[in-house]
Amino acid sequence: MGLLSQGSPLNWEETRKYADHIRKHGIIQFLNIYNKLKDRQKDVLKWGDEVEYMLVEFDDKDEKVRLVLNGGDILATLQDQGENINPNHPTLWRPEYGSYMIEGTPGQPYGGTMSEFNTVEGNMRKRRREASSVLNPKETLCAITAFPRLGCPGFTKPEYRPTPVETGVSKSLFFPDEAINRHPRFSTLTRNIRHRRGEKVVINVPIFKDKCTPSPFVEEFPEDDGEAARAALPDHIYMDAMGFGMGNCCLQVTFQACSIDEARYLYDQLATFCPIVMALSAASPFYRGHVSDIDCRWGVISASVDDRTQEERGLKPLKNNKYRIFKSRYDSIDSYLSCCGEKYNDIDLTIDEEIYKQLLSAGIDKLLAQHIAHLFIRDPLSVFEEKIHLDDENESDHFENLQSTNWQTMRFKPPPPNSDIGWRVEFRPMEVQLTDFENAAYVVFVVLLTRVILSYKLDFLIPLSKVDENMKVAQKRNAVQEGMFYFRKDIFKGCNPVLDGTASAQNGVESDGANEEYTLMSIDTIINGKEGVFQGLIPILNCYLENMEVDVDTRCTILNYLKLIKKRASGELMTMAKWMREFVAKHPDYKQDSIITDKINYDLLRKCDRIAKGEEQCPELIGNPVNRSQ
Repeated sequence: MGLLSQGSPLNWEETRKYADHIRKHGIIQFLNIYNKLKDRQKDVLKWGDEVEYMLVEFDDKDEKVRLVLNGGDILATLQDQGENINPNHPTLWRPEYGSYMIEGTPGQPYGGTMSEFNTVEGNMRKRRREASSVLNPKETLCAITAFPRLGCPGFTKPEYRPTPVETGVSKSLFFPDEAINRHPRFSTLTRNIRHRRGEKVVINVPIFKDKCTPSPFVEEFPEDDGEAARAALPDHIYMDAMGFGMGNCCLQVTFQACSIDEARYLYDQLATFCPIVMALSAASPFYRGHVSDIDCRWGVISASVDDRTQEERGLKPLKNNKYRIFKSRYDSIDSYLSCCGEKYNDIDLTIDEEIYKQLLSAGIDKLLAQHIAHLFIRDPLSVFEEKIHLDDENESDHFENLQSTNWQTMRFKPPPPNSDIGWRVEFRPMEVQLTDFENAAYVVFVVLLTRVILSYKLDFLIPLSKVDENMKVAQKRNAVQEGMFYFRKDIFKGCNPVLDGTASAQNGVESDGANEEYTLMSIDTIINGKEGVFQGLIPILNCYLENMEVDVDTRCTILNYLKLIKKRASGELMTMAKWMREFVAKHPDYKQDSIITDKINYDLLRKCDRIAKGEEQCPELIGNPVNRSQ
């Protein structure tokens, strides 16, 4: 989860004093990297995935399942058995926000050959085996996006009570501080977000109204000092801590492009896919022991780290703050970066004007300058005493401090100083899937998309405001079947960089013909195509594969993956979110009151565990893929 520095963390009052210093030196560090590496070409295509897991323990006697708060110990053991003794170890393990979470990645990035698609699932299996081998007998590794009873009494092992007092880290009524990773970065982020905001974070998720759900659905909070009563909305599941968002798991992919221009082009093109792939991967319908009316976690995380003050959110006139800021620092992107994308930048962009001018005068083009100047309207949240005065030529911690706490759907990543890593983009909206097969399928699907976009010079751009509308639709219950998404109709026209930015191209968007560039489509149409409307991504990918040298085994694997995506899009297979909803709805203990009891949760996760381990088939979720043991 971004930059992990060791040392003595500063509280918010101290951090605030250094905000301008960190911004100033962050920009210098960015310019140093840019000037050294802006012309770097011919970096080979590399990519890698990140899968986040939860550690859970089954209590078979009481039929309860709890999150185990020993991620730190597990992580240390895995690193000691792996990368610490062998730099070429096939897996890498990293900490995550929850002390019940770990993140696994391949030890080395994958390269540009087609046959590497055949190794992704095998590596994910290796990660699962490795981590599982160091757990206790009753514990298991679970790749689920949101633990259904996160924040319910007794959801952790060992059990801790929340500390809803000012001295607590999150001051949460539900989420104990012990469930936060012990690395000081995580508690510092949590506390400083709350202090900067001036109150606890507020997350309100609409409740799913079942037959016996109270109407209005209103909860009482006995330990509340009044803050929850003011913040909680009727007919919503109320949550009040960073852990409710950052304590969820996701699936991410990072790509190294061959140049900065290719990275910017990919960043823009993939941004339009974020809502589509998010809806396809929907896996989080339950929050704090309740059935919600959403299927994806995105808005929950966004609210869980929203450090904006009331002034910045537009609730009070600006007095102590500089900017009215329209989004949380965890949200969708606000501007395209490539020249092709410029004319589709139709979102009001709040930027730091001084930084913007500084970047322009240093030779940065307008699009990249406004992107960085927009990221830098934020304050640093986690500063370590030992890391205040840095060597701007050879370090980038101040730049990364702000870069890594702008958590957006896409991330544009400059190379680290003095490394052989190139310009990268990170694709961040996916929910993690239950099985290695599914996670590999989604990863390979997105990587194949990048190959096709670059090979055929495809153009999926639409006005960014429409992508934002798509993001809202994508989180809704059963969006994959019921949602309609703005999508470009002719993706082969391509963008003409020569014309771009000229008045004619600019005006073209607002002209009468503009709305003909894109239209509302179902995900089935976008993925599988519909005659006379859109070719479909899978047919385009199949066409690409037919023109590539691919060995039979790899082709079989890829087609298996694409079949999963195809059938999820058509509705023939369920998303994880829909499957979980159906499991709960049919559970004998479920009282149609939107409540997930310990017993329901236990049975659900038991079944999930058996499916993930291959002990039980689940054709309605994943079909019947050809089982390939590697």
